[in-house]
Amino acid sequence: MRRKPGERRGGGALKPITLRNLPEAVGRAVRERAEHYRVSLNQSVIRLLEDAVGAPRAREAEHHDLDQLIGSWSASAARSAERALEAQRRIDPEMWK
Repeated sequence: MRRKPGERRGGGALKPITLRNLPEAVGRAVRERAEHYRVSLNQSVIRLLEDAVGAPRAREAEHHDLDQLIGSWSASAARSAERALEAQRRIDPEMWK
């Protein structure tokens, strides 16, 4: 089967691409997006390009189904939940022998 130009065998990533003379507004948008999603600039650009061409995200799925819950707990409810989770976060050394 013949490959498309730039397509690698096995569908892996292409060689690095260097962008020059990136408009200031575009660079600022990439940086803001990277900060918002807490990803690298490189990952931010990849996500923007994936969105622009309608490509599925290969590395991770993004879920927003619980976004409405962010900030909805009271401080006391958050402390209570944190205390309940503490026991689950403890590592039992006996189990790792």
